[in-house]
Amino acid sequence: MKVLFVYSQYRSQGLLKPLTDSGQINFGLAYLASFLEKHGHEVRMAVLSSNIASESIELMEEITAEYQPEVLGLHAVSSEYPFIVKVGEYVAEHYPDIYQVIGGPHVTLEPVDSIENGPWDAICTGEGEHALLEMVRQVEDGGKPSGIANMWIRTSDGIEKNGNNPFDEKLDSIPFPNRDIWFDWIEDPEHWIGILLGRGCPFLCTYCANHALMAIAEGKYTRFRSADNIIDEIRYLHERYPNKRNFWFEVETFNVHKDWVFELCDKLEAYNNTLATPLEFGTNYRVGGKTDYDRIFEAFSRANITSITVGFESGSERVRREVLKRNYSNDAMLEMVTSARKHGLHIGFQNMIGLPGETEEEFMETVRMNQICQPDGYALSIFYPYPGTNLYHVCEEMGLLEGPIDTRMERVIPVLEIPTFPTHRILKRCIWFYYDVYKGHKKFIVLLLGLLRAKLLYSYPIMYNRINNIPILRDAIGFLP
Repeated sequence: MKVLFVYSQYRSQGLLKPLTDSGQINFGLAYLASFLEKHGHEVRMAVLSSNIASESIELMEEITAEYQPEVLGLHAVSSEYPFIVKVGEYVAEHYPDIYQVIGGPHVTLEPVDSIENGPWDAICTGEGEHALLEMVRQVEDGGKPSGIANMWIRTSDGIEKNGNNPFDEKLDSIPFPNRDIWFDWIEDPEHWIGILLGRGCPFLCTYCANHALMAIAEGKYTRFRSADNIIDEIRYLHERYPNKRNFWFEVETFNVHKDWVFELCDKLEAYNNTLATPLEFGTNYRVGGKTDYDRIFEAFSRANITSITVGFESGSERVRREVLKRNYSNDAMLEMVTSARKHGLHIGFQNMIGLPGETEEEFMETVRMNQICQPDGYALSIFYPYPGTNLYHVCEEMGLLEGPIDTRMERVIPVLEIPTFPTHRILKRCIWFYYDVYKGHKKFIVLLLGLLRAKLLYSYPIMYNRINNIPILRDAIGFLP
């Protein structure tokens, strides 16, 4: 069977090369593609740009007419879902024989609205490898798909709602993700390569949907691949891309299970010892609890894990504790940063602004902590209330969601009017964040370039990627969302 996967994003830099680097690959679709290929099916990818919707629909027409897929597999987060619906409606009108199935967090958390009001023949409400394979098999056999776990299926009699299988704990049995189908859509496909280490997260941060996603099926939600399986993928990628030296370990929280961390670090060190030039790795790291940072970061150093990104989110302990449910102190953050610096780690911070109930004074605590820690890179995201999260319901209770949410440029433009932190003040703090954090630590001309870049980004957010790629700004301050 010929299967066409469809993915979209809003902050696209162009129609034909919408993705900046391989870090924007969606691993869910990449794994589905490799799983179907393993079982003899043909796959192709279409990456669309919702910010240039009409041109993307035309591109979708060209791809569909040329490839003639029999099954269309779509993916959507909440902010992309309205555009993906338009894509599905276009295909349903012009190619009614193509069987359409959609998955992703939005339809998983909003299945009733998705299947009743969307153009889909079926929706996937959980992990999709085995469900999609069975659906493709049934479509290939010429019958009407039915009785497939993890699927809600439209029938002539209504909606067939099938329950979900337990979460798949045998992650090592799934073939490595298909990156090749993405590379035609990426400007710099070998800028760095991501490797997914596991699935799920045990924490219950209010801005994340993990608490809802872990409830859709039985079994263990937070799972990690074995260290040996990860090393096998690194070896495969290094042999295929011998000039590529940098890899990023994609995982919600790398340091959940300490024994697994140390085993993986030992095997990374052993693999690097077989190479003339060692590979470098980076990953996400979570602060919290009693941790021997020196022991962990010494293991990182041996494994040549040189970069970590920390979900700091807010410098206000009240906001972290009461709003985000992230219970760690600023002292713990400082202890972690001190240890990481001692072991030569490059540190990036993830920060948020415009949280419900946050004040400007509390956000200035975020600025202050960034000033003290001096991260090597950062992201500053304007809070976006994703449906299905606890914080979305908080926004409802606070009366912040009375009108429709602007799904364009999520986390780059404010979508809520917060009485304690007006929109114009949020934008001002975003524009001045780089300057405020690095004043006294970077050259004045670099600070001015950072200020210029931020002013352009928040004045013309639709030009996000193009502004981020202006050479003088990129070379001076790097990519700092």
